Amino acid sequence: MRRYLAVGLDCYLCLVTSGLLVRPYVDSATVPQAVALLIGPVLALSFVNQVVLTAVVGAGAGKLIMGIRVVSLPDAGRPGPGRLVRRWIHGLCWLPLQPWYGLRAHLARTAGEGGPGPRTACEEVVPHTDPLGLRQVRRSDLLAHRRAVAGRAV
Repeated sequence: MRRYLAVGLDCYLCLVTSGLLVRPYVDSATVPQAVALLIGPVLALSFVNQVVLTAVVGAGAGKLIMGIRVVSLPDAGRPGPGRLVRRWIHGLCWLPLQPWYGLRAHLARTAGEGGPGPRTACEEVVPHTDPLGLRQVRRSDLLAHRRAVAGRAV
């Protein structure tokens, strides 16, 4: 649940900040121009939040508020900028397609003969995986892990 709240906070903060930045210019713009004005700041703020802030402090704004950190496996260290950029691009491509995957799965189930139908590939249950070997963990769990590792090294 924390992960979803963190994503919601990130989206909210990004959209509100972008809206405040372009507000003076939107009054005289048409709807397509206003959308184009918003896209630049939204992408820039998203990049700063998801890549730069995570590289510097270990999490974006929403994750910091929710007490979550992003770590790389297997060492539970801070991920490098290359991984974070690839993760950001993956998120930009993956997240907008989720409603389509859900609708497609629902239609596949209802098109059957009254039964739930077979599971499609997009419905497979995958436990919180990240394609780049990054994980989101609670800050308190990360601190406990680091204390335990430091105790074993002594």
